[in-house]
Amino acid sequence: MLVLTTGDPHPWTAHERSFGEDAYWRQQDAADDVFYADGASADQAKPRPVVVVAANGGDDAVKTVLPTALARAQALLIVCGDPQQINSVLGAGV
Repeated sequence: MLVLTTGDPHPWTAHERSFGEDAYWRQQDAADDVFYADGASADQAKPRPVVVVAANGGDDAVKTVLPTALARAQALLIVCGDPQQINSVLGAGV
């Protein structure tokens, strides 16, 4: 599973990055656990069967991350956040 945040990074992202960028990205390559990334790193994230987006940032960040998340989700995309914000960004009711 891949978890992407659009605002502040998930606390686990900050924890894992404290061991260095190389170790952090090796975890993604290992693909044996949930991988957490912030919106700024979303383009570097590899596809996973399930992608969860925590829409905890502004509209611009959500607009940027959602297309990337959709491209990375192999089977299921879950978007969590304020429904009004998500609907306004997507231009549809979800």
